[in-house]
Amino acid sequence: MQIGIDSFAAAMTDVTGTTISPVDRLRDLLEEIELADQVGLDAFGIGEHHRAEYLDSAPTIILAAAAARTKRIRLTSAVTVLSAADPVRVFQEFATLDLISQGRAEIVAGRGSFTEAYPLFGLDLNDYDSLFTEKLDLLLKLSQGTHVKWSGRHRAPLTGQGVYPRPLQNPLPIWLGVGGTPQSFARAGTLGLPLMVAIIGGEPRRFRPLIDLYREAGADAGHAPEKLKVGLHSIGFLGDTTAKAADDFYPGYAHAFTKIGRERGWPPTTRAHYDAVRGPTGALLIGDAETVAEKILRENEDLGGLARLNFQMTVATLPHTKMMRAIEILGTKVAPIVRKELSVPVAA
Repeated sequence: MQIGIDSFAAAMTDVTGTTISPVDRLRDLLEEIELADQVGLDAFGIGEHHRAEYLDSAPTIILAAAAARTKRIRLTSAVTVLSAADPVRVFQEFATLDLISQGRAEIVAGRGSFTEAYPLFGLDLNDYDSLFTEKLDLLLKLSQGTHVKWSGRHRAPLTGQGVYPRPLQNPLPIWLGVGGTPQSFARAGTLGLPLMVAIIGGEPRRFRPLIDLYREAGADAGHAPEKLKVGLHSIGFLGDTTAKAADDFYPGYAHAFTKIGRERGWPPTTRAHYDAVRGPTGALLIGDAETVAEKILRENEDLGGLARLNFQMTVATLPHTKMMRAIEILGTKVAPIVRKELSVPVAA
């Protein structure tokens, strides 16, 4: 199992009232990616949002900056909001990133959890499903060949024009990022794409029927089992003790989810709810190295084997020093425990 980190480049005012400047936040983020590479983590993903709380509206630029400062860590989106993008430009940007990073780029294509991108780019939210289906089809065709003939409803056709540059990796890895709809899981399986599942609450084991559906759809479509990889995007944080990690992460977590909850009709986040979801079977991976490693191994078993697990630590705004310590613990303590138990060699 690969272990990594996803970041949304949060730029919120923290719960103490301290404002983090965009310049300082991006400087800190690049240092975090550099440290993740140094401590042996496998992947670092940057999200895509188009709202004031985040600085990741152009994730490939952040990833390209990270590529120049790292040597082996894989650099991914988390996720690319494909519905609101031009697949040709997405492919060109990630192909360029792949060249800069010498073959370490990956796309995780999804629809995103917010809708601001649709009006921003002149798109109709009523076309939510057709936009994604059509643009994913084009993106996959672009990864398969240089000269593409394609037509659809939402973009001018391609009539065999060359799309350049071509990536170092052939093909460029494309994952499908999903939430919780059976149709999304089945589509990923039918297409034979690796699956990245966002689990931000509840119990991860409840996703087992959907992951089984993915694997069954892939098998029915003739894809080999080893091609049907499953990854998780999970909220998590590490500390020297479980109590310290939980106390450090809670204020920012509660602030962020209460704010999102007001937009979506959810009740305010309470400490009791937080403590329940970070319990032994809950989705939050928060604690000391041994506690979190044990949860990862349990989730791996419950879900039938995982190819990758990425920690989302930036849902809460935390001091840079605490983020760096959490990354250090994840790379030097958690990952070795998991690799040893699963007999996974350290990435070269």
